[in-house]
Amino acid sequence: MKFLPTTKEEMKNLGWDSIDVLLISGDTYLDTSYNGSVLVGKWLVEHGFKVGIIAQPEVDVPDDITRLGEPNLFFAVSGGCVDSMVANYTATKKRRQQDDFTPGGVNNKRPDRAVLVYSNMIRRFFKGTTKKIVISGIESSLRRITHYDYWTNKLRKPILFDAKADILSYGMGEMSMLQLANALKNGEDWQNIRGLCYLSKEMKEDYLSLPSHSECLADKDNFIEAFHTFYLNCDPITAKGLCQKCDDRYLIQNPPSESYSEEIMDKIYSMEFARDVHPYYKKMGTVRALDTIKYSVTTHRGCYGECNFCAIAIHQGRTIMSRSQSSIVEEVKNIAETPKFHGNISDVGGPTANMYGLECKKKLKLGACPDRRCLYPKKCPHLQVNHNNQVELLKKLKKIPNIKKIFIASGIRYDMILDDNKCGQMYLKEIIKDHISGQMKIAPEHTEDKILGLMGKDGKSCLNEFKNQFYKINNELGKKQFLTYYLIAAHPGCKDKDMMDLKRYASQELRVNPEQVQIFTPTPSTYSTLMYYTEKDPFTNQKLFVEKDNGVSNLYSLDDITNEKGEKIRKDSNYEKHYLLGNYGAIPNLKNLLGRE
Repeated sequence: MKFLPTTKEEMKNLGWDSIDVLLISGDTYLDTSYNGSVLVGKWLVEHGFKVGIIAQPEVDVPDDITRLGEPNLFFAVSGGCVDSMVANYTATKKRRQQDDFTPGGVNNKRPDRAVLVYSNMIRRFFKGTTKKIVISGIESSLRRITHYDYWTNKLRKPILFDAKADILSYGMGEMSMLQLANALKNGEDWQNIRGLCYLSKEMKEDYLSLPSHSECLADKDNFIEAFHTFYLNCDPITAKGLCQKCDDRYLIQNPPSESYSEEIMDKIYSMEFARDVHPYYKKMGTVRALDTIKYSVTTHRGCYGECNFCAIAIHQGRTIMSRSQSSIVEEVKNIAETPKFHGNISDVGGPTANMYGLECKKKLKLGACPDRRCLYPKKCPHLQVNHNNQVELLKKLKKIPNIKKIFIASGIRYDMILDDNKCGQMYLKEIIKDHISGQMKIAPEHTEDKILGLMGKDGKSCLNEFKNQFYKINNELGKKQFLTYYLIAAHPGCKDKDMMDLKRYASQELRVNPEQVQIFTPTPSTYSTLMYYTEKDPFTNQKLFVEKDNGVSNLYSLDDITNEKGEKIRKDSNYEKHYLLGNYGAIPNLKNLLGRE
């Protein structure tokens, strides 16, 4: 199936008189593996279910959302690949004019709090429906318990309460949604399916109880306790189920879905994708997001970096789920045979490109350690980093006919390259030689060790060593390529002096004015957002300075942006960029897709 149906005529052409599942998304319909709704929809179709999709429905009229009719089993609502509030507003809470996931690029299709809006539209326009409303995607996943909302500056209830939905599918939802569809089809109990949340009048036996919503409102220390317990129960091997009281009901969170095997990952990404905008929406205008993801390839999911501003650990998990080399090679071969393909693969990677195929054997057997992280403050000795598998993969991909260039646009952990004494240099040389063009973007996020510690990242000595190795290899290869750096301003704990020290270090040691700077944006379900709200370090309970003045962008002068060669890159009065490394790292270059104010 090239496209999921979005009109009655398309359903008729498939021989369908009804659908089992209706997907509703805050993005336009991009038929690619980077679209979570499409992944789930096609996975259900692969297993015999009839699935339709309505993208960016008009809010005030029933015509759009009802045009495929009521589904036989359930509605599946997603805000889209990007949290709707992040997509609609900058860090200084200014409305974004541009949306690269909307035809024509004008930000006029995605409502604020899209999940709530779409769920309430179902109640309004499918009056009396008895079909389940299931909310999913990153917007729902990160709001599944009491959470801090930056845009209203308060704690909000678990999103199921506000959405008036029946079920929440969190994390990567292919398996939980398939199991739910089978259960509803067969009239079976679904309330023990992993990866699902629902509301109940009673607690569930043997599940851990979080501080209630009212207790979190009353005392920030209770909110810290709730988040610690929530975070530590996101590993599929060790996690227990959770309960949280809100008003007179309980949120019930079942343990997360099991990590996908290589075989399952291969099956998911071997499904047919048009790699294009559905014709129904294509006629409405160009969708700029497609430029980045049309010829990009996902190698794996998950990240064990656990940066404190990052939500990947909560959403995709801390365990790497990789595809086989043969599966990735086959996908690139298929792309290379596509009409109008010009030879360049935009990205081969995942949330962190060089975590592909690298996982701790102990973690795979026993689950993520509750008392230590894989990479911070130093790499755990149980994690054996070896980039040889990735080098082999890249060499195979380069040999495919019609391939001119394989780019790696996903993030790279340079500390892992330095820790790999066997193949780190070989990997770095391969990247520099064939997989970047002019510059390599890395994300130190800051240069001051105190702030890096609060972020959960290595100190600046690691950055210095990598910088020296990068330029040494470039000189040996006779290439004139440069490093550019992503940095965060106003992370909790960061004061004016820290930003001035960053600017001084960047100028004197890195010899650059940074190309991109992000003002810290508190998004739900990260430790850094917990710091922002509570004004405490949740690991030490020490008080933190937190910059909450929207004029913080003036801390860092970006009038003249230059590279190490001294060449001006750009001057832009609206230069506030939002590098969403944490929440949406699986989409290559999403930091650029969101555009300027």
